[in-house]
Amino acid sequence: MSWLDKIVPSMGRIQRKDRRSSVPDGLWRKCPKCEGVLYLPELEKHQSVCPKCDHHLRLTARKRLAWFLDEGDRDEIAADLEPQDRLRFRDSKKYRDRLLAAQKATNENDALIAMRGRLEGMPIVAVAFEFTFMGGSMGAVVGEKFVRAAALALQERIPLICFSASGGARMQEALFSLMQMAKTSAALERLKQAGVPYISVLTDPVYGGVSASLAMLGDLNVAEPRALIGFAGPRVIEQTVREKLPEGFQRSEFLLEHGTVDMIVHRHAMRQRLGAVLRKLTHLPPVGAPEVITSGESAEDGEPMWETEPLDAELQQEPPRHEEFIDTATEHPLEEDQPRRGR
Repeated sequence: MSWLDKIVPSMGRIQRKDRRSSVPDGLWRKCPKCEGVLYLPELEKHQSVCPKCDHHLRLTARKRLAWFLDEGDRDEIAADLEPQDRLRFRDSKKYRDRLLAAQKATNENDALIAMRGRLEGMPIVAVAFEFTFMGGSMGAVVGEKFVRAAALALQERIPLICFSASGGARMQEALFSLMQMAKTSAALERLKQAGVPYISVLTDPVYGGVSASLAMLGDLNVAEPRALIGFAGPRVIEQTVREKLPEGFQRSEFLLEHGTVDMIVHRHAMRQRLGAVLRKLTHLPPVGAPEVITSGESAEDGEPMWETEPLDAELQQEPPRHEEFIDTATEHPLEEDQPRRGR
């Protein structure tokens, strides 16, 4: 073999290496369902829904709230709260080091973001779990942020919406994390007693202490397509009961069929669908409906006075069944949104 034959292959390897290094990192993402390679900027235009197979990929909490809430007029709630290592917990690694690594990787203080904003012009409070922060686990700070968000919703009497994505209670905080299940449930009970709507949106995945508390306590429990939802994982259950689980077990479609969730809503339709439901719950007119003055001064003369039915009269009416309510929640109900049949 001549010296030229030895050099040329090595030059080819160098050129291929240069071509690979010239492609910036973070531009592509592989769909876990169809395994298609997706261009990241194009994927973000589709709100992280695969354009090839319609699989709902996971969203960061900030991207979800930025997409869900109206632009502008957003105020973050309890952004300054940071977790503490009260127990000086250590497994294979110090809890303090895990927190620092998660904060550096996500640029977030903890696994929940809460904001006051608007949905189609309606004031709401929305919270979202950050799954990339230690699996979206619920510790003392997550519970406190949720409770403060619920307290603000109660104070202003505006709806609360929660997007859950969590592996459950944070084991490194032991009983401090388990206590958040009761703490958040008590906050939601106060909302319920005051008649303030709470909608829980379950995204992939929701497990453990979060699914056993705040995620399943909505006035309406909504799920994204094919989201995994449960308490223990399928493998743990199979090992315990020593039986093969049904096909699609713990997927949102399975839970809808068995009455655990109320409806499945595509991510692209979430804003419009939940906005319509909230307008029903709060007795607001649909988006774009003309404002009609029924009594009092005209709009030209001053502020109009609105005439509504007394609450007692509404309570005397026979309440609609949940199927009727959901079907009439929007003027254009989606075909994939089906009410649950488990009641």
